[in-house]
Amino acid sequence: MILRPATDADGPALAALIAATFAEYPGCLFIDAEFPELKAPASHYERQGGRLIVAESEGLLVGSLAAVMTGTAGLGELFKVYARADHRGSGLAQALYGQGETLLRQRGADTIILWSDTRFLRGHRFYEKLGFLREPVERYLADASASWEFCFRKRLD
Repeated sequence: MILRPATDADGPALAALIAATFAEYPGCLFIDAEFPELKAPASHYERQGGRLIVAESEGLLVGSLAAVMTGTAGLGELFKVYARADHRGSGLAQALYGQGETLLRQRGADTIILWSDTRFLRGHRFYEKLGFLREPVERYLADASASWEFCFRKRLD
C-alpha cells in the first residue's frame, strides 16, 4: 500500500470511494453536485493551506484523509476520512490519520476537530480509539441525505 499526496486527477476515484461508503448506509446518497471539491480535490485543500492524502493498493484508491488548519489559532480540521470496506481494520486509517496529525502539528495545531455523519458508527468508534471526544453539538447539512453530523475533538499533547 502506498500513501501519497492526492492529485486533482484522483477526483473520480475519490468520488467512487465516497459513493461506495455512502451505499453502506440506508438513506445516505452520494450526489456529485454536493461535492464540487472533487473536481479538483488536491487543489481544493491546497488553497486552504492543507493537504489531501490518499492510499493506493494494487492501483486502486482505497483510502483518503484531508487535513487543514482552520481560521482559529491552533485548530486543525480533518475532512474526507474514508477507507474502502475491504481495507478497514488493516491499519490504513491509522496510517492516514498519522500523516494528517503530523501535518497539523507542524502547522501549529493543538486541537483537531472533524464532523462525521451520525450514521457512521464504525468511524465514530475509530475516532474515539484515537482519542477524539464527541462534542455535545450536532449540525444539519440539508443535503439529499438529510444528514446530521456529530463533531469530534481531540486535544494534542
